[in-house]
Amino acid sequence: RSLQGTRHRARHSLPICRSQRRAQRPWKACSRTYVATRFFSQVEPPPRFIRKLKEPPLNRTNIFFGESHSDWLPVRGGESGDFVFRRGDGHAFAKIAPASRRGELAGERDRLIWLKGRGVACPEVINWQEEQEGACLVITAIPGVPAADLSGADLLKAWPSMGQQLGAVHSLSVDQCPFERRLSRMFGRAVDVVSRNAVNPDFLPDEDKSTPQLDLLARVERELPVRLDQERTDMVVCHGDPCMPNFMVDPKTLRCTGLIDLGRLGTADRYADLALMIANAEENWAAPDEAERAFAVLFNVLGIEAPDRERLAFYLRLDPLTWG
Repeated sequence: RSLQGTRHRARHSLPICRSQRRAQRPWKACSRTYVATRFFSQVEPPPRFIRKLKEPPLNRTNIFFGESHSDWLPVRGGESGDFVFRRGDGHAFAKIAPASRRGELAGERDRLIWLKGRGVACPEVINWQEEQEGACLVITAIPGVPAADLSGADLLKAWPSMGQQLGAVHSLSVDQCPFERRLSRMFGRAVDVVSRNAVNPDFLPDEDKSTPQLDLLARVERELPVRLDQERTDMVVCHGDPCMPNFMVDPKTLRCTGLIDLGRLGTADRYADLALMIANAEENWAAPDEAERAFAVLFNVLGIEAPDRERLAFYLRLDPLTWG
């Protein structure tokens, strides 16, 4: 789903380094979906698409380029199945979604519009078009490189400013935020995934791969009363997907320049964000001491004196059950 970087997903553990064995996190594989429509006949149009229906490989839509356009270059598609273009000057991205994902892309648009002027460094909406066959969102680019591309040493230098950027989101008014992804909703999604026997074992840590899905769900459900109480007292506006490719960093100053991929933004327990950020960064750490230092720095930057590791672990147990 990330527009400016690919994502590295790691197993659920707190904290860990790249030298330790990892399993893949629950994030959908990339696919390239081309939408057959004429988006942006107005200002700075991305390429025109001509739809050619063929038998889709791997049950994915197979729609091919119609007409190339030197000003817009295709970049690797996101996990959502959308296809992404970068403008030739690097200052804008266009995201194309098929009709089945038009609502999700509109949700990302709405969140970016809501965030404008609220003190969060994130893309701005340049234009939006939708037709019967899909939709196209064009946004400004955030300068820098994805934090996922940094070495462990450089990530540690960027880490405090990354925490500050996430803290800027968490400091937004919950009462004014029209979007929510509360625990009750996420658990409901997990119930649906498990009921369809759709949990991907590759998304689970090794110790859980042989455990029945209903048992994994029951383990999460046992903690719900406590976690719901905590959410009520520590509700913030969450990014929703604070993985390393969604933090952009200036490679020279090693300061975070902004956040991208905000389509899952909404009110939730702040620990839902913190758990994903910490676990996802494990790909970058070269040694356990880097992971431990980053853990301490993050909570210090956010002013949390006593990190609740069990609460973090809960959200990492819930997370793989919500993808399917």
